[in-house]
Amino acid sequence: MEVLEDSPEGRRSKGARGGISDGLTQIRTIVAFLIGTIAIVSLMKSDCLALKEDEKGIKLCVTSRRGMKDLSHKSLTEVPSNLPNETQYLDISYNSIQRLTGAPFSRLSQLCFLKVTHCGLQEISPSVFSHTPALKVLNISYNDLPIIPDISLKHLKILDLANNLYNSYRIPASFQNLTNLHVLSLGSRAALSVNYNDFDLLMNVSLHHLVLGAGINWQKYDSGALAKFKSLQRISLFASFCRDFGMFENVLVDLNVTGATSLRFITVFPDNCNVSGNPFKSLTTMPFIQNLTIENMWINSSFMEAFLKNVWLSSLYDLSFVNITYNEDTLDGFQFRTINHTINLCSITFNGVNHYQYKYPTINMSFEAISNLTYLKFSGTGMNILPCNAISALPSLETLDLSDNLLTDSGFWWFQCSYTSVFPKLRQLSLSKNRFISLSFISEKTYQMKTLESLDLSFNSISLDGNCSWPAHLTDLSLGNNNLGNSVFQYLSPNFERIDLSKTGITAITQEDLSQFPKLTHLKLSSNSIQVIPTDLMAPALLSLHVDQNAITSISKEVLAGLPRLQTLKAGSNPFVCSCDSHWFVTNLNKSLLPDWPLDYTCSTPPSFAGLSLSEYKTSELSCETWLQATVTLPVVVVISAAIGLVFYKCDGVWYTKMLWVWIRVKKRGKKHSNMLNNVSYSYHAFISYSHQDAGWVDSQLVPSMEDSGFSLCVHERDFVPGDWIIDNIIKCVESSYKTLFVLSKHFVQSEWCNYELFFAQHRAISVQQDCLVFILLEPITAESLPKRFLRLRSLLRQQTYLEWPKDERKQQVFWASLKSMLHMADKSMVLKDVALAISDTVPLVTDQV
Repeated sequence: MEVLEDSPEGRRSKGARGGISDGLTQIRTIVAFLIGTIAIVSLMKSDCLALKEDEKGIKLCVTSRRGMKDLSHKSLTEVPSNLPNETQYLDISYNSIQRLTGAPFSRLSQLCFLKVTHCGLQEISPSVFSHTPALKVLNISYNDLPIIPDISLKHLKILDLANNLYNSYRIPASFQNLTNLHVLSLGSRAALSVNYNDFDLLMNVSLHHLVLGAGINWQKYDSGALAKFKSLQRISLFASFCRDFGMFENVLVDLNVTGATSLRFITVFPDNCNVSGNPFKSLTTMPFIQNLTIENMWINSSFMEAFLKNVWLSSLYDLSFVNITYNEDTLDGFQFRTINHTINLCSITFNGVNHYQYKYPTINMSFEAISNLTYLKFSGTGMNILPCNAISALPSLETLDLSDNLLTDSGFWWFQCSYTSVFPKLRQLSLSKNRFISLSFISEKTYQMKTLESLDLSFNSISLDGNCSWPAHLTDLSLGNNNLGNSVFQYLSPNFERIDLSKTGITAITQEDLSQFPKLTHLKLSSNSIQVIPTDLMAPALLSLHVDQNAITSISKEVLAGLPRLQTLKAGSNPFVCSCDSHWFVTNLNKSLLPDWPLDYTCSTPPSFAGLSLSEYKTSELSCETWLQATVTLPVVVVISAAIGLVFYKCDGVWYTKMLWVWIRVKKRGKKHSNMLNNVSYSYHAFISYSHQDAGWVDSQLVPSMEDSGFSLCVHERDFVPGDWIIDNIIKCVESSYKTLFVLSKHFVQSEWCNYELFFAQHRAISVQQDCLVFILLEPITAESLPKRFLRLRSLLRQQTYLEWPKDERKQQVFWASLKSMLHMADKSMVLKDVALAISDTVPLVTDQV
């Protein structure tokens, strides 16, 4: 057998922190298994579990950000009494609260998640839980509780009591009421033993996951104590058995009785422990165990040999090593001879490996031993070169995860490697968190993997260095957390069905981009700078779209019209505008499409709504839908108009409107002619033309009303010059008057003299000004009823506004006001009659330009 210390793989690895170079063949060639010396911080079990349970609890409890209150690190000495009634999540960790009383919780009936860690808590009043019946998650780990407190909450699902100071694991009687409890964490550095009856009251509780221990050596374990759990599926044991391997074997026997399928051992053998014998030999007789995780352990090569023999002979399906330190304590390194036994193991995970000795470990193992592997994860090891034989010697491998290493383009496809096939059945390959650069080179190399369907290149330094040609069988590509920009779509394959471009610097997405991928079913664009989702987006096959953590302010109805098969839309953590733009999204969108609703949807603007959960934003459909506004407004306008019209008609609005129109026109004309008429003088305000049969109205109504108001009227019976010809009197009176008033009636149209007066007045109107004629309709007369000799009057009545004499006394006041306003313009031009006659021959009247 030859040790390949001076191989190309070995020489290249020496220039890096660590790496792997091996040649694993059936003739058992010794390999140089190069693992970098990576400093791994071993996280305590309870801390890791707490983070995971917190995430579960938030999803389980919180429906609105407004219901979350984080008061951790506030130097509190007691729980505030003014907490909002709608509080669902309360974190008061890292304070100095030694006692919980019921008063601050009296109004918190909706409280679902309570976290009180690292507070020095020593006492909990039972009244706290009587006020919080909806509590589902309770985390009071890392405190100074001297006993396990009485807790009776029928809805409680997750309870964490780890890392306190109780000296016994004896469960109080109230725990038998926790019928919905799924996860229980117990651990105290003061509890040094596990007694047979400690867990009796949990026998009928449907517990799924038990986390037990605080990382210390147990001094005593009564066989059968853990065997009383009947519904356990997972057990995480955080205890050390370095000084008593027999106790550990008894624990394994009891865990087998529970029927649990998943075991997790954290620091069962600490760094300073010299493991001897075969403590895991019971694995071969535990038929229910499918998953086994070894975490935070120091593993020697001699222990690994014995341990893997037990694994090979067991029913284990999945084996994981997390944050381990590997040490070679034998001269020949790791020696594993093939065992003639059918192996069930199909999945192996190495997540975080620290090599204690700064030299390359020697591994002597045939690939036949792991030829049935379908899943292999080798992450966080510092690997910079992929072993050549690993590429072709794992015929059943379907998933390979090499994330979080130091691999490069040339390190994965090492130029000195020769092979007949490249991962013949590999379907999923993860190269995330490495140092890959060339996308064009990678795309070319993927043709060698004939069955590859999914490739993860996220968290690398990928550059778009040239045209890419992808194999048709590759349908899933992740390029998240690489700085690629909007042009990345041009380098992708039309055969892709799943694309992850989260946090790649994309600022916009267009229909032109998506039209290149007719088979696209899943698209992730999270954590970019996209502001708008185009309304013309068409992706008929798309099932899932992630656009969360972008700069999107609203999502319109038209967007989803182009995504008919969409089943999942993740759009939370965007700066939504709470306005009508978001009305449809809030009220009409099927929220089952949104996996992060309503927790991650809040208003950004306007400022008055900032921080408000989008689910709590309320606006009426009427205020946002234009068509609905028109539908409602039109009938209202019609009804109001009809009502106004009816009132207008009943109150003689038509007549008042006519009078107002006459008054406005007179005022308008008066202003236009005032400057031109300043130098023209008249003897009378008006000459009255009427039939002698209407003299009664003229003498009793018209003349007194006007002359009492200071107007000068010319009346033929009073002001005609005796002895002059009647025609001359008519002409003189018309020309010496500012206006001519015609009192129209049936008698007027039958009078010959009235016809003459109308003729001369009309002639003057044509030659001087058009608005010197005023018609008063004493009684209704239609233009069609006038005799033929009054054709001109017909025309004038159709063209000019006239005044109607009303019978209603109220309306008569308006009538007189309108008539007087017509004659007021002549006030400043009134002089003696003789002066007016003297200048009338020399100063022509100004023609009305209107």
